[in-house]
Amino acid sequence: MTIRRVISPDVAEPPAERWSNCLVVDGVAYVSGMTARSADPKALGAMDEYAQAKVIFGKIKSLVEAAGGAMSDVVKITIFLTEIANNTKVWQARREFFTGDFPASTLVEVSALAAPEILVEIEAVAHIGKGKR
Repeated sequence: MTIRRVISPDVAEPPAERWSNCLVVDGVAYVSGMTARSADPKALGAMDEYAQAKVIFGKIKSLVEAAGGAMSDVVKITIFLTEIANNTKVWQARREFFTGDFPASTLVEVSALAAPEILVEIEAVAHIGKGKR
């Protein structure tokens, strides 16, 4: 088994002792739960689920591309949403990043995420190795 940590200049990397944003294991990229959080924590307060999801899908795209793949290689996403009634906003953003066969998806409503202003968190799995779809 080979494990490779992937870093994208477009996505802030957490301290190595905490977690990795993206690991590739034998041609499969595992992207940790991404949020729209940036260096400016106040920016999140002005963002709804659509805006946060667009930022998040952009981060996922950057990491998958840094791993050698493309958004068409994403085979699974899991979306955590604090207000399930606003899921259409997330689906709207999703359609801007995926075409053709959409990845398998799970949507989960949670009571809270890491901070009150975080409304959406998304993790992804992409198959970027040999024999990909």
